[in-house]
Amino acid sequence: MNAFKTLAKSAAAAAIITSASLTASQALADDYVIDTKGAHAAINFKIKHLGYSWLTGRFNTFSGNFSYDPADVAASRINVTIDTTSIDSNHAERDKHLRGGDFLEVSKYPEAKFVSKSITDIDDDGEEFDVVGDLTLHGVTKEITIEVEKVGEGKDPWGGYRVGFEGETTIMLKDFGIDYDLGPASRSVELELHVEGIKQ
Repeated sequence: MNAFKTLAKSAAAAAIITSASLTASQALADDYVIDTKGAHAAINFKIKHLGYSWLTGRFNTFSGNFSYDPADVAASRINVTIDTTSIDSNHAERDKHLRGGDFLEVSKYPEAKFVSKSITDIDDDGEEFDVVGDLTLHGVTKEITIEVEKVGEGKDPWGGYRVGFEGETTIMLKDFGIDYDLGPASRSVELELHVEGIKQ
């Protein structure tokens, strides 16, 4: 019985130490707000048109925040919410179609969201990462991986501190319940992300 109690106490102590270590690690990650107010961030997309050229566009309205610790990238995280009604391909009639039932159905799904689940440093200098998370689009949630590269960080002219990243990923429209036939060359969309955060 004494041996059992000793083992139980040791296991409890280990759990407490592990929990404290994780909390301390997370506490070292600084919090940032994505600078959409200053338009120092962008969510762009492109999709092939008939296989002959690229149709490009962006989402004009979105918000988000992230935490980042260069010494422990795994402790970082990011959350982004996108206003799907703000889709802009520089063509009013096409944008109306994209907002409709054939594509985004913005009246039913006015937001898209990305929430990270893990962030992995994939190079030796801490400048490139794989961000794995859940993308919710058109009412469907799928896990995606975003390849991210750090652009830079440092003080800004207004007494603040900033860090910026760029990322890219490719999603299949059918994975998110969008099955409008645009032809075999237009079944995937490339997303390009540019994020500058202001330290809080």
